[in-house]
Amino acid sequence: MLVRLVKLTLKKENIASFEKIFEETKDSIKGFSGCEHLELLKDLNNQNVFFTHSHWNSKEDLDYYRNSEFFKKVWTKTKVLFEEKAEAWSLESIQTTS
Repeated sequence: MLVRLVKLTLKKENIASFEKIFEETKDSIKGFSGCEHLELLKDLNNQNVFFTHSHWNSKEDLDYYRNSEFFKKVWTKTKVLFEEKAEAWSLESIQTTS
């Protein structure tokens, strides 16, 4: 299982636009092959800092999504909303407890 975290620091005036884009695209993202989990998180101390947290069955599934026309279209609309360059981490899930 691959866990993907992406930190997005938005210009404050663009928060509503970003949340709208996420709302409109989340089901399509979740519909990509291999996407098992998707959520949007907001930093409690910095209201313009968001994280996307997703789980993918494999690196190949994530790469397929990231190379898709859908992703390119959404990313083009999203990245202009940033105050800082996005940061991303791909992590391997070692252990999960419930």
